[in-house]
Amino acid sequence: MLFEIKNGNAGGVDVGSKFHCASIGPLPTQQMTVGVTTADLRKLCEWFVSNKVETVAMESTGFYWKQLFVMIQEYGMEAVLVNPLFTKNIRNRKPSDMADAQWIWKLHATGLLPSSFQPSAEIEQIRTLARHRKSLLEGTSRCVKKIQKSLVLMNIQLPAVISDIMGTSGKAIIRAILSGQRDAKELAQLAGKNLKTSKEDLEKALEGNWRESNLFELKQNYDHYEFLRSQIEECDTKIDELITLLIIKDGKSDDLSLTKSKKKKEGKRMRQSLK
Repeated sequence: MLFEIKNGNAGGVDVGSKFHCASIGPLPTQQMTVGVTTADLRKLCEWFVSNKVETVAMESTGFYWKQLFVMIQEYGMEAVLVNPLFTKNIRNRKPSDMADAQWIWKLHATGLLPSSFQPSAEIEQIRTLARHRKSLLEGTSRCVKKIQKSLVLMNIQLPAVISDIMGTSGKAIIRAILSGQRDAKELAQLAGKNLKTSKEDLEKALEGNWRESNLFELKQNYDHYEFLRSQIEECDTKIDELITLLIIKDGKSDDLSLTKSKKKKEGKRMRQSLK
């Protein structure tokens, strides 16, 4: 079966973590293998340009494709990111990286590879930070579990009487414990007035066995939690800055005089959409 050539000046790249294989045709002289350094990527892009390549397809393999994708665009060529499902699972193909590159070139030249959606550079930056923020939040959740474990191992049953031990009351009590306070009655007095648990029940829960190893573990996990929270705040500030610039670019505001409430509302909406 013959396929009509749709992209006469096409190239295909099999992306790897240590090297990339590229093809612009079936001949050995139309094949090239390069490393992954910036100099190697420039060499590959210059090779494409010298052979009058106008559009290059590559598989979305992990995150290894991103720098090459951007550089191909910088050299004035079209970069097409392809879902591997559209290029894999083909019978009777030689299992090699260069064979994959040639197959990608052939499919792209005949116009059979649909391009995956790629957001704008501004959205890509926000999405990267949103994903980083999610990772930080997951880290705080792990810290809270470890803090609960340290307390329970000392039979300090704070998690049993306070639903959120990292709330105002819980953090006040934990900080006092780390500062050396061991008297259950004094610790119970640190709880806020809105706490539903009675002071008597709280005092009973705060009587335990103070082990140095568990206290040390508690301190390090609490410090790590606070560090992650500070990083999340920095991340939120940076995301808000990028969102504000994007809003201005899209013409939703003439200047930076967006109200704080509007910034917060718009930022929350965009962060949720990028999760």
